[in-house]
Amino acid sequence: MNGAETLVQTLVDSGVTVCFANPGTSEMHFVGALDGNPGIRCVLCLFEGVASAAADGYARMTGAPAATLLHLGPGLANAGANLHNAMRAASPLINIVGDHATYHRYLDAPLTSDIEGLARTWSAWTRTARDARMVAGDAAEAVRRAYEGRGGISTLILPADTAWGAGQDAAMLSQPPPVPIPSSACIENAVAMLRNGKRTLLLVGGRALRSADALDDADRIAQAADADLLAPNSNARMDRGGGRVSISRVPYVVDEATDMLKGFNQCICVEADTPVAFFAYPGKPGHLLAPDCEIHVLAHPGEDGPAALAKLCSLLGSGHIEPRHAARESNRPVPPGALSPVALGNALANRLPENSIICDEGLTAGMAATAATATAAPHSLLQLTGGAIGIGLPMAIGAAVACPGRKVIVLQADGSGMYTNQALWTYAREKLDIVAIVLSNGSYASLRRELHNVGVLNPGPKALGMTSLGDPDIDWALMARSMGVHGEKAETGEAFDRLLAEALDRSGPSLIEANLSSL
Repeated sequence: MNGAETLVQTLVDSGVTVCFANPGTSEMHFVGALDGNPGIRCVLCLFEGVASAAADGYARMTGAPAATLLHLGPGLANAGANLHNAMRAASPLINIVGDHATYHRYLDAPLTSDIEGLARTWSAWTRTARDARMVAGDAAEAVRRAYEGRGGISTLILPADTAWGAGQDAAMLSQPPPVPIPSSACIENAVAMLRNGKRTLLLVGGRALRSADALDDADRIAQAADADLLAPNSNARMDRGGGRVSISRVPYVVDEATDMLKGFNQCICVEADTPVAFFAYPGKPGHLLAPDCEIHVLAHPGEDGPAALAKLCSLLGSGHIEPRHAARESNRPVPPGALSPVALGNALANRLPENSIICDEGLTAGMAATAATATAAPHSLLQLTGGAIGIGLPMAIGAAVACPGRKVIVLQADGSGMYTNQALWTYAREKLDIVAIVLSNGSYASLRRELHNVGVLNPGPKALGMTSLGDPDIDWALMARSMGVHGEKAETGEAFDRLLAEALDRSGPSLIEANLSSL
């Protein structure tokens, strides 16, 4: 086998069975190796930011890494925004980045760049293969490092001559260490805090939000100690819906967040960082908890939060308490007339399929829908984690590939959707079971809100023009159809409800442009 073939076989033997690819000339031997190995699925993406977001979505749903195939430094740079989101989500994934042959680099050909320097921006582990005979071992190490700790991004840079040169046998994956459990002393400190009578916040994130048992334990603890239970504002994945513990999130808006958090004397964090403002604003705090609030970390990100909650629940003696599961709501009124966020959210909550997946990048117009679905049928919610917009449409690719038996619904703001609309083509090519709902208000509404937040109270035509998506208007339904996706447009609550029912009943990809421009 050549180096590329040993790399692919090592990935397959290590459980990496999907590659989201946007290759170029320097990756052709790797493409040939993918073609020759039936153990790996290749998904072509027409932009590298689609590939990286798809790998992120796959990891969030499986807990296992997929590979991306990227073309030199510019390809890695194109993938960067959604690699940032994947890094913030602690998603395990493996970038394979082609490079010039080792003996060609000194010529400084046009595509030459510092790939390692770029990769270190987002990667927990980076290596450039030096010899074809070492590639298999490098690949096994890349997989191990992707699983390590919280989970992270490994980037293996593959010079062309290490891909086509003679390699050795595929390497075996050495297992990473198990996820650490917090110490007994740490858990006992939390018990003491919960018994001291002070007003307490239990802030739960990470793996605990994916575990029904962990959320049950968190709610039992909160009830026993008369504590409040919250999640961070942005989370890689939350499993929620009727029949599960409903956990509210810290608000995005600074004033709302500080008002919610102002009365707490102490905060116990479980796989969650202490909440901070997304941006700095004149005259507003960066830390959202009160300055005198005592912080105790029960489980750091990367530690076993569910196990820590189970032990804390046992030591607190709260295991007998019945967790407060949300009642399922499926008959919300859908207001008629011009389509509103409330009508959209209620229709989706009523019709959400059991065990579906929502990829949420609805931003301003999507808040009502995200709130309404909290008590819909049980489902997984994947969120924008790093603030780099353009993740919703392509993240759904990875979720659909990971979970072919589950319906995937995208809540996509129109402005950020334009960053990665190439994802629609991959929906059609792979026949993925995705319903994309584009919330079309013809503007970057979040930026208009931010103008006010930073003190620009009377924006003029230039400022408003920078937040508008009109002149010309974008026809999302037509765009979808041009890429092979069934596309329709809804102007009213009644039309949206009908089109949603039809799309959910249809196999394969659909897009509904939800016209909210009248608001």
